[in-house]
Amino acid sequence: MEIMTNHGFRKTIKYLRAIIIISLIGMVCMLILFLGILGYAKILGAPPLAVPQSTLFFSDDGTLIGESNSGQKRYWVSLKDISPDLVDATVSIEDKNFYHHHGFDMKRIAGAVVADIQAFGKVQGASTITQQYARNLFLEHDKTWSRKLQEAFYTIRLEMNYSKKQILEGYLNTIYYGNGAYGVEAASQFYFGKKAADLTLAEASMLAGVPKGPGYYSPLVSIKNAKHRQTIILRTMVKNGYIKESQAKAAAGKSLSFVAAHPHQQVKVAPYFQDAVKNALKSQLHLDDRTIALGGLKVYTTLDLKQQEAAEKQVQSVIASGSEIQTALVAMDPKTGGVKAMIGGRDYEKSQYNRAIQAKRQPGSTIKPILYYAALSHGFTPSSTMRSESTTFHFDDGSQYTPHNFNNKYAGGEITLAQALALSDNIYAVKTHLFLGEDTLIKTAKKFGISTKMAKVPSLALGTSGVRVIDMAGAYSLFANGGKKVEPTLITRVEDYNGKILYEKELDNKQVLDPAKAYVMTQMLTGIFDPKLDGYSRVTGSTVIKELTRPYAGKSGSTETDSWMIGFSPQLVTAVWSGYDDSKPIDYVAEKSYSKNIWAQFMEEALKDKTVKAFKPPKEGVIGVYVNPENGKLATKDCPVRRFTYFVKGTEPTEYCTEHMDRSESNPLKKNTEHKDPWYKRIFKWAN
Repeated sequence: MEIMTNHGFRKTIKYLRAIIIISLIGMVCMLILFLGILGYAKILGAPPLAVPQSTLFFSDDGTLIGESNSGQKRYWVSLKDISPDLVDATVSIEDKNFYHHHGFDMKRIAGAVVADIQAFGKVQGASTITQQYARNLFLEHDKTWSRKLQEAFYTIRLEMNYSKKQILEGYLNTIYYGNGAYGVEAASQFYFGKKAADLTLAEASMLAGVPKGPGYYSPLVSIKNAKHRQTIILRTMVKNGYIKESQAKAAAGKSLSFVAAHPHQQVKVAPYFQDAVKNALKSQLHLDDRTIALGGLKVYTTLDLKQQEAAEKQVQSVIASGSEIQTALVAMDPKTGGVKAMIGGRDYEKSQYNRAIQAKRQPGSTIKPILYYAALSHGFTPSSTMRSESTTFHFDDGSQYTPHNFNNKYAGGEITLAQALALSDNIYAVKTHLFLGEDTLIKTAKKFGISTKMAKVPSLALGTSGVRVIDMAGAYSLFANGGKKVEPTLITRVEDYNGKILYEKELDNKQVLDPAKAYVMTQMLTGIFDPKLDGYSRVTGSTVIKELTRPYAGKSGSTETDSWMIGFSPQLVTAVWSGYDDSKPIDYVAEKSYSKNIWAQFMEEALKDKTVKAFKPPKEGVIGVYVNPENGKLATKDCPVRRFTYFVKGTEPTEYCTEHMDRSESNPLKKNTEHKDPWYKRIFKWAN
């Protein structure tokens, strides 16, 4: 019997030893596994904290003008921009030991297990803020063991690589508050119409209760349930030492009002401009659609809200409501290229086609200033004269071309370049174009930033090849800024959700035009508003002169299907087009004047608070003299009209006008009166 007992005892000891050894091996394996998990988490490093967020668009003064709309409202704000009461309320109710654990609250987990066993079901959660943040960032909200293991691993990675402040900030910016609002900023805006930084204790404690069940605890669903949850949160805040009992009672007793609307639910500000900005993010910054829509970008644009409002107002007031004609407008700062206002059509809801940047329309006579800039480089001056008369041009291949002036009016004699531009004489333009060579205008247009294809034909001088409105605004900016390179710009800076600068506009002040010739052209372009240049017809800007209160330069243009007005002051250049989308002829007289009227009224309103500035000549290279505008010669006291005109220095006229002098008087200014035909008149052998 004793032998049997000893044998049994030894057998028990053997089993205990085996169990202990196996347990130790298991513990070592568990420790190795745990250390392996930690090591692997460390090797992987910090997980990215990027989550889908709304991209925000701002005007030039920092005003929010729009956002990407994916059905979710997400804004990222730093912890310092969140009400401390909301932070404390959230920690108190969701994870009171947040600052003391390392991602898992073991005591809370044990308590939850006991509670679940007692209730024979899951009645108490034990997820910490870090665990919830890991779930919000990386995982679907299913209840599988695979998801839970992944959640635990992400929790370890978050705790190992980020501070408690970073984790809490991320959690508050990703948690769902119902009604499409993700994060405290979107929720605060939706429920209370204010920033998260401005929430009161009463509002914060109410909002902190919503994430537990937005469909149950939202004050918009049940104010009773929401108030009950608020009371529980205020008690926990008192218990955890965040507030005093008196503060809790005061907050619980406050009556709250709710906005229940997301700000900027629809794009109302400059919708064509905002579309153009999104296209620029893709084409110029090479961002994909998802990043633009959900990347949480902050896009700072060039839009001037007052000028945009002025543009929309003038389009609406000038164009008859019953007209089907369309219009486009681009206003730019000529020094920076920043687009200050954009109209892409009369009604964005009916048509999202942006005629300001997508349409290619015939520019008509607005192309002539570019042609005449090239002419200044080939010996022409504002006083260069040619005959304005009905002309047929014959070419070596047997073809011929007969351009016409508006209403078939001609001077029937010599006119100067300055007057030809002011009256928009087509014969002068075609003669100049053919003399320079048909490829000269094409090359010069490219120098001005016009990228659309142009046909090498005689009629190109009259604007028969399509261009974009935004490109023409950019081209005229080179005249306004003295010949410095600018490109139409919509975006000044782009930041990611963390505030890192992804793009920032840099000015390129490269001189691409001769400043003296650019200024001479600018001064010639003021001529369309100067009655001193009236001739066989009135200057083309005569219908709007009375509306203008400051110096402007510009050029109108028209074809059978297109009407243009492009002009500028030293501070602003604006291009306006009007016409039909199907390119049908503009027959009504009123419709032919829409572009000029919109331009004039917009410029006056856009600049009404700006200092009146004259066009400033360059320090050297130009000289101004008084000329007789009829013949371009130096004016005398006897000339009935004298106009101060700028020339490139060295090209100013030296011959005095003698047509109005008393023939009996001796003329002390008789030098250089011998008349010779200008050299370029002998060139046009093909003209009849």
